[in-house]
Amino acid sequence: MELKSVAMEIPEGSNIIIGHSHFIKTVEDLYEIVVGISAQAKFGIAFCEASGSCLIRTAGNDKELQDIATKNAQAIAAGHSFVILMKQAYPINFLNAIKQCQEVCNIHCATANPVEVILAETQQGRGILGVVDGFSPKGVENAEDIQARQKFLRQIGYKL
Repeated sequence: MELKSVAMEIPEGSNIIIGHSHFIKTVEDLYEIVVGISAQAKFGIAFCEASGSCLIRTAGNDKELQDIATKNAQAIAAGHSFVILMKQAYPINFLNAIKQCQEVCNIHCATANPVEVILAETQQGRGILGVVDGFSPKGVENAEDIQARQKFLRQIGYKL
């Protein structure tokens, strides 16, 4: 077995969701979830099929994001994994619906941070062991940091 780390491409102003699923219709169900929650969200989805034709299935409403999601899925190349890239939307608004999707088994990350996917490769194929999401902590927040966090949440409309 060989361990690998693959960096994801995340366009400026975008977020990425990486997860695992189990069925070919995942790409269509994820598409319906995103457009059902936000008609304004720009997104691309790529799903690595793990049986049959073993193709990367794609969908989306933004060609650039769909192409980059496909490029990321090709770099991961792990069966039944999916990549969603989105702009003009935050993953927090989609995660519960994605987790409730009957095909979705696991969400590895949902972030705008730099992401590295940690893979194990065997003779059979690849599997995602986990992700490195962003950077390690540099300390513990103080009173000023708490105020900045609370101000930010109100500024973007997540708190009153």
